[in-house]
Amino acid sequence: MSSALTDLFPYPIVQAPMAGGVSVPRLAAAVSEAGGLGFLAAGYKTADGMYQEIKQLRGLTNRPFGVNLFLPQPETADPAAVGVYAHQLAGEAAWYETELGDPDSPRDDGYDTKLAVLLDNPVPVVSFHFGVPSREAVDALHRVGTFALVTATTVEEARAVEYAGADAVIAQGTEAGGHQGTHRDNPDTGGAGTGLLSLVAQAREAVSLPIVAAGGIMRGGQIAAVLAAGASAAQLGTAFLPTPESGAHAPHKQALTDPLFVRTELTRAFSGRPARALVNRFLREHGPYAPAAYPEVHHLTAPVRKAAAKAGDAQGLALWAGQGHRMARELPAGQLVEVLVAELAAAGTALSDYATGGGAR
Repeated sequence: MSSALTDLFPYPIVQAPMAGGVSVPRLAAAVSEAGGLGFLAAGYKTADGMYQEIKQLRGLTNRPFGVNLFLPQPETADPAAVGVYAHQLAGEAAWYETELGDPDSPRDDGYDTKLAVLLDNPVPVVSFHFGVPSREAVDALHRVGTFALVTATTVEEARAVEYAGADAVIAQGTEAGGHQGTHRDNPDTGGAGTGLLSLVAQAREAVSLPIVAAGGIMRGGQIAAVLAAGASAAQLGTAFLPTPESGAHAPHKQALTDPLFVRTELTRAFSGRPARALVNRFLREHGPYAPAAYPEVHHLTAPVRKAAAKAGDAQGLALWAGQGHRMARELPAGQLVEVLVAELAAAGTALSDYATGGGAR
């Protein structure tokens, strides 16, 4: 990674921007203060809401941080399929005593306005999800001193990120919790994806950009592994989800290690786009029938998910989680960074001992 970008955070630990109220200012501040790179998630917020969180974060830390944006999505959904899914979800709305959301709500997530705010009030880092920003947008960020990072889930996407002039690619393996950052949602892929270590190694040979590895990382030893595979840093989301600074709902935090939730799946049930979540009742009942329709399905299910959170019912929540969720630790975010750094150092020492003749023990 370029020295200028590396200098922003002493340790190769990036806190993933988790939308939906999880990546709040106090979490980003705690991670940045501890020597990692904290992130705010602008997804699903208004431009003013994003700006207010940036102001709040700046009041909590003088350390660098990042802000994540969702790219606008093309209109590819079949309205009839969305209507059928809405009919199927009617019982959920009745159960939680709410109404389904409007699937025809705005689909651009206020992208242009948010980008304009970030150009007028620059932050150290901006990352992008669900696509590649234009070269003009990246150049504009560079002019105001902002680094641009973009998620990629394949080697081809990594090449597109490099072509756009970004400063680094976030290589997201299929192990990652939450939404897969695919540049195009292709229903024919059947949720197939590439594991993180394979993706990092392939991307390392395909592009000259620095790589931030994301997907299922919960321990410092795993950070060491992706660094050895060619990454310059690791991005962790689920690991920070149960911290007290996280804005996740209590049932979501508890579900990570609850024996009732034993596995994760990629599903369209909650948003219409593939996203990895703990398997609960909602996912089991509706996942097989959810159409490829983002953000229509997201808008449709939003009131139901909000009502389930208010009721404390984990069976109706989108329990986003990576495949390593059972390794979650309920530590303060700053302490978690310290533990990860110590584990990373221990892994490096073990590797060094092996390389100098210590051999396997």
